[in-house]
Parts: sequence; structure tokens; C-alpha cells
Amino acid sequence: MDDLVLLRREFDAEEGTFLGGLRPDLVWDKAAFSRLEQAMRRVCAAFAGRDELPRWLVEGFWFCADWVPSWTGHADFPRPEPLEYYEGAVERLRDLQSWFVTGESPYLEHHEWPAI
Repeated sequence: MDDLVLLRREFDAEEGTFLGGLRPDLVWDKAAFSRLEQAMRRVCAAFAGRDELPRWLVEGFWFCADWVPSWTGHADFPRPEPLEYYEGAVERLRDLQSWFVTGESPYLEHHEWPAI
């Protein structure tokens, strides 16, 4: 699936997406999160250095970096994984938002992104 199509589905919280499972079902789907963050990374790389960014993408990156930590950080949100997993995932979303908006990765050029 094309990354922009995947992100449009995610940012619209369609069924079967990471964001689509968070709010109504309170489910953090690790595989869906991985698909989301990898697509976000590829889009960051593709859009780096552009002067203009599509508003829907900017809003989606912002939403992920702002809403996901707030929603999943609630005491009642089920977190079966170790706390470090969620902290790393939230940090990843914030790093990706920064990269997308500024056009510059917060890491060195040949940084190896560890799997989350």
C-alpha cells in the first residue's frame, strides 16, 4: 500500500488501523503501530526539504504526537507491554513530527531506527 494512502487511512482512524483501534477499543496494536511509524518515516524522508506540506499530513503528524500520548497515558488505558515500550513509541511519534515539520531528522544521516 502506498504510504500516503496508508497515512490517510490512519489519520482518518479507519477500521483496521492503529488509530482506529485506540479510541473505541482501547487496543494498542503493535503491528499496526509499526506500519504507521514506518510509513511516517518514509514520508518524512520523501518530504524533507520541501517548502510546502499538505495540511492533512501536518495535522495527522501533530495529532499522533499530541493525542496518542495523552490518550494512552491515561491510568485506565490497558498497557500489557513494559512501560519502556510505550515511552519509546511516544518518543518516536514526537521525533517523526519534528522531522516532518522541520524537514530535518533529529538523528544523524545514517541513523538506524530500532524496531518498536
